[in-house]
Amino acid sequence: MGVMFSHGQSSDSLSSTMRLSCTAVFFISIFFIISCHALALKPQLLGRHTIKISSDHRSLSYRTFYFDQQIDHFGFLENGTFKQRYLLNDQHWHKEGGPILFYTGNEGDIAWFCNNTGFMWDVAEELGAMLVFAEHRYYGESMPFGEESYSNAKYLNYLTSEQALADFAVLIKALKGNIPGAQKSPVIAIGGSYGGMLAAWLRMKYPSAVIGALASSAPIWQFIVPCGGFYQVVTRDFTSGGVNCSSNIGRSWKAVDGISATGEGLQWLSQEFALCSPLKSLEDVYGFKAWLQETWVNLAMVDYPYEADFLQPLPRWPVKEVCTHLRFDTGVSDKQLLHGISQAVRVYYNYSGDALCLNTSQTATGNLGILGWFYQSCTEMVMPMCTDGINDMFEPQPWNFQAFSDECFAQFGVRPRKDWAKIVYGGRNISAHSNIIFSNGDLDPWMSGGVTKSISESLVAIMIDGGAHHLDLRYNNEYDPESVIKTRALEVQYFIKWIKQAASTL
Repeated sequence: MGVMFSHGQSSDSLSSTMRLSCTAVFFISIFFIISCHALALKPQLLGRHTIKISSDHRSLSYRTFYFDQQIDHFGFLENGTFKQRYLLNDQHWHKEGGPILFYTGNEGDIAWFCNNTGFMWDVAEELGAMLVFAEHRYYGESMPFGEESYSNAKYLNYLTSEQALADFAVLIKALKGNIPGAQKSPVIAIGGSYGGMLAAWLRMKYPSAVIGALASSAPIWQFIVPCGGFYQVVTRDFTSGGVNCSSNIGRSWKAVDGISATGEGLQWLSQEFALCSPLKSLEDVYGFKAWLQETWVNLAMVDYPYEADFLQPLPRWPVKEVCTHLRFDTGVSDKQLLHGISQAVRVYYNYSGDALCLNTSQTATGNLGILGWFYQSCTEMVMPMCTDGINDMFEPQPWNFQAFSDECFAQFGVRPRKDWAKIVYGGRNISAHSNIIFSNGDLDPWMSGGVTKSISESLVAIMIDGGAHHLDLRYNNEYDPESVIKTRALEVQYFIKWIKQAASTL
């Protein structure tokens, strides 16, 4: 699930704040009625009240639990623990040994992912499944060092995908050991974007914990593919969205530079875009252009066939809606062009019509842990990103690992290991694994780093025509294209197959 954050992000909890200018990438992903049985849980599984909410016009509820996790699973000096939050629904889980669908939480508040993952809720009754949504350490409420978790590099040292995967495996073992009737329950991992990567890796690293995994929009190869693919997909989406759409976005960067060269121009831009914070300097203009870039990326990611509010309230097919404002021929003036751009970005930031001004400091929901993902991208999640202005509609921005490393060191006091993810998770050499579905939409920029062709009979790739970022994990909708309806049905067929396979080995 991802968005390129290329302008300034800061945190009061870190002594050094700076702009991660090229590659600070973070993922977003999308993913309830509960009447829990009395669970005979040991003391480390702490329960809390049932919460009822409304999501996608449905009445949903879940029970919240906290589990005592080791801060460090791979060393023995740090023996402290923290409370890992997870959400549980067993409304449709009626029989002993019934399956468990386990959502591998990613970089944000688990309740937000839970409330946006309609697929799991839609198939729970058919499968007779328990639903578990596990929060990723250092996000939401699952803070290993409480309020101090982000205060220094020493505490942040335990924010890794490896530690998170171990959390999930340990939690699954505890659930199966302590919930009556769950001892022989087969567990299927499900996740989208970074969560999808974790779902796939959980199956790879802990095959005894999960019998299979659905990895939706999971760019597990983004570490090793050409750096320009992501932005080329974004550009393709806008090229298909309307006549001259991507070319006019490509022309807009020079138009911004030309208009912003004077104080009068800065004032005009600020007023034309109704910015909450007026542009006053070249640095502000840099941030403004980065904000525009992120806006186009976000629109490509959430180009859903129906109204949705995953990141922002948006109309059906928002990219096409944006492109209605960008049909100019090449002869228009810079101000005419940028007026069209300003109307286009309002589709994303003010579709509801309620915004009094546009805030360039935030492009997505506040439920995501931006700073945590910056740290992860500065250590092991190194995903090269670049643009060339020829094969894409963006200003040229080459990938420079050394510059990125220097920025990471200035921000966090750490340097990235650019090949670590390939070493730990195998890169393209994953044919020895089994029972993983990799689903990708052809509109989703993250497909550039995803598994888009099946590797074996049990490492299956599904391409969703007209699908944006993990469309298959969203709720069923009357406007769903036939491609995603078939995809979900096929995914359930694989689940049933895996469940039968697991039963035959007991």
